[in-house]
Amino acid sequence: MRLKAQLDDEHVRLRLFLVFALALFIALGGFIHNIQVHGEGSYAESERRQSLRRVRLPASRGRVLDRNGTVLAYDKPSYCIAIYIEEIRQPGPWENTYDAIEQVIDSISETLRIERNITRRDIERHVFARRPMPLLAWKDIGEDVLARWAEHPEPWTGVDVVVESVRDYPQGALSAHVIGYVGRKDDDLSETNDLSAPFDYFLPDVSGKQGIEAAFNEHLTGESGWRILRVDAVGYTHRVEDEKAPIPGQDVVTTLDARIQSMAEVTLQGKRGACVVIDPRNGDVLAMVTAPSYDLRTFRRASVYKTLREDEIGRPFVNRAIAGVYPPGSTFKPVIALASLVNGLAKPEKQYTCSGIFRIGNRPIKCWLETGHGEIAMRKAIEQSCNSYFCEMGRDCGYKRIYHVAEALGFGQKTEIGIAGEHAGLLPDDAWKRRKTGVGWLGGDTANAAIGQGYLLVTPIQMAVFTATVANGGYVYRPRLVATRKRGQLVNDMGWDADTIGVIQDGMKDVVQAHRGTAWRARIDGVTLAGKTGSAEYGPDNSKKYAWMLLFGPVESPRYAVALVVEDGVSGGTTAAPLVRGLMEDIFDLDGTRKRPPPVEAQS
Repeated sequence: MRLKAQLDDEHVRLRLFLVFALALFIALGGFIHNIQVHGEGSYAESERRQSLRRVRLPASRGRVLDRNGTVLAYDKPSYCIAIYIEEIRQPGPWENTYDAIEQVIDSISETLRIERNITRRDIERHVFARRPMPLLAWKDIGEDVLARWAEHPEPWTGVDVVVESVRDYPQGALSAHVIGYVGRKDDDLSETNDLSAPFDYFLPDVSGKQGIEAAFNEHLTGESGWRILRVDAVGYTHRVEDEKAPIPGQDVVTTLDARIQSMAEVTLQGKRGACVVIDPRNGDVLAMVTAPSYDLRTFRRASVYKTLREDEIGRPFVNRAIAGVYPPGSTFKPVIALASLVNGLAKPEKQYTCSGIFRIGNRPIKCWLETGHGEIAMRKAIEQSCNSYFCEMGRDCGYKRIYHVAEALGFGQKTEIGIAGEHAGLLPDDAWKRRKTGVGWLGGDTANAAIGQGYLLVTPIQMAVFTATVANGGYVYRPRLVATRKRGQLVNDMGWDADTIGVIQDGMKDVVQAHRGTAWRARIDGVTLAGKTGSAEYGPDNSKKYAWMLLFGPVESPRYAVALVVEDGVSGGTTAAPLVRGLMEDIFDLDGTRKRPPPVEAQS
């Protein structure tokens, strides 16, 4: 009986085991069925996602061109060797991955015979801050390296060649302050570590930071595209699954003439100052130069940038043409004459006596000619730049009238040329002086303004606009730097009659063409020019001078209006006039105005 009971217990335990085994088998079968049938879609989707690389493609920026189609800025393709971190990642601590990346980089360097220029610290920083982005181990590789890459039989795991658009400035330093430059876009996703971004990899976008690059950034910026790539387990690209090509940005055509711009930059080479050349017929800016300048291709290198930034005397990053403020000196004297004429307070033949000194209270203002000019009328006073004459005229005219004419000509306000950084200069008045000094406007202030000194400050672009206005007979045009803007935007019509503007033009013509004109050094054979020199003292003891020269021509049909200022010069006639003459000789040779005689053939 005992034996039979034991056998029955074993049968029961066997049956229970079989039931448990059967239940376990059924459960396992159900789990496998669920994976293979019901979970097939989600796992397939996961596999699909892991084998696709989503890449955003930045659009190339539009070009910046001069008026004749010369390229000033464009996007050039730069071939880069990219390493995809996640496809090389190793188990365990990140040090293992760093080691693996370095091994790949060393292998590429040896095989392709290309010097390694990325450090372990660079790798660590990239992994920490920009892991979703490919690590660009080499940029702008040459055709020889590309050829060796193509000949390599086996691809490196997680490595590929990508094309990056790089902004290039083929003219180097030419028009640097006008063109400006680009930098990484402030709101670019590549600046973040956002792992949920819709793209696995993307090259950073750029945006304009200065000059035309910044002012017309939206016009130059295109629309990004994308590409979906099928990759294998080691990240090797097999095919493009889908893509949308980026839409390039639009070109910007400037009014600059690169040839004249280059001539003007050579004119100021080695100096500090600015030069603006305007077409007085419509306000087009043909050249706008600041010196010293910098090379757009190299200035962002750390060592170069540091040197430029620490140059406190040259201040190469300041766009002197629109942001440099200077007392105009005697170049402001035609404004005094115009204010007197249009208000009926003077006639061209009216004379004042110059003894060599004009006294305002106890303060003497000397004329440059110590013996004085004697009895002198307007045309001759402009030619000779007589201080006494214009101090007398300024006193008789009154500063309020001078102020209103100067304001109508654009002084004391921005020209709205269209790029950032422009300064309005300073056209002072009684209210301004009371705010600044607590004292109202005095007769001495008017005398100072009459000779372009005192509180008055102007920019070279304002002086170029003024010169163009005198040249064209009284039409104040907004200076146009980009051809997409409306041509010949008239800001003000001064309404000058022929006699009023004629005497100013004749006086400025004598400045250059007369035997003793203050700008006789600007004279050019075969072309009649008109201009005005100026010198303005500055510095702690007034020991330095700003040397000015305004010029337009040919007088019969003006096509060029020039304003040039040199810091730390001798005088307008000595320093600035010869520079302008050299510039205008080149310009007139370029456009064929100045006909040179053919070379004489040697007699045999």
